[in-house]
Amino acid sequence: MNTQTTIEKMQQLRLYGMSEIYQRAIKENLFSAYTNDEFIALLVDTEWESKQNMRILNLVKNAGFRQNITSLNIDYTSNRKLDRNMFERLLSLQFLKQAENIIITGPTGVGKSYLAQCLGKSCCENGVKTLYMNCGELIEKVKLSKIEGTYTKLLKRLYSFELFIIDDFGLHAFDNHSRQALMDIIENRYDRASTIIASQIPIAEWHQTIGEGTIADAILDRLVYSSHRIDLYGESLRKNKKLKG
Repeated sequence: MNTQTTIEKMQQLRLYGMSEIYQRAIKENLFSAYTNDEFIALLVDTEWESKQNMRILNLVKNAGFRQNITSLNIDYTSNRKLDRNMFERLLSLQFLKQAENIIITGPTGVGKSYLAQCLGKSCCENGVKTLYMNCGELIEKVKLSKIEGTYTKLLKRLYSFELFIIDDFGLHAFDNHSRQALMDIIENRYDRASTIIASQIPIAEWHQTIGEGTIADAILDRLVYSSHRIDLYGESLRKNKKLKG
């Protein structure tokens, strides 16, 4: 049997994990004690793990996170009133099964974006299609889609994500188009998929921030009342880190 030809065929079929373990087995005389069934199972398991790892890497890359984040680095000791038990329950991703939303509010620098992205990355690591976007970027995409006639396509794309994270909500003014777009996005995702909102603006001021009472009422009714709330307090973590440095 020509083992090199077999390896080349594996690579042509993009069975890279299987190809790598098979090459090692031949070159280093590994797994000689394995039965045929055990060795085949090893090849299949290795390829499956390789595919899963690649899928996770692609999900994280395509999510568009701004930072290299990990939930292992979350600071539960700082005085910002982050409930560890609550947040770790959210990291279990049960909220996705009920299509519940999460709202994270607090002053600048207390870690809202980081926490939102930690939840997003945990979703990616569990095979959940996720998108992270700054609210200003979302507004610009809406304006461009209106000009190009691709607004419906944009809504379908945003709906395709099981988790959609909108950061810095309310820092950019809503005009009629962006206000209606926010309504369309929330309406399409309501009771079907989860959304995370991170904002410096307290929820009590969101009605005024969105503007136009009827639309604001409809958005808040669908967004706020089906949400988990994380209200952070305290000084900027970046400021404290700089002072310690």
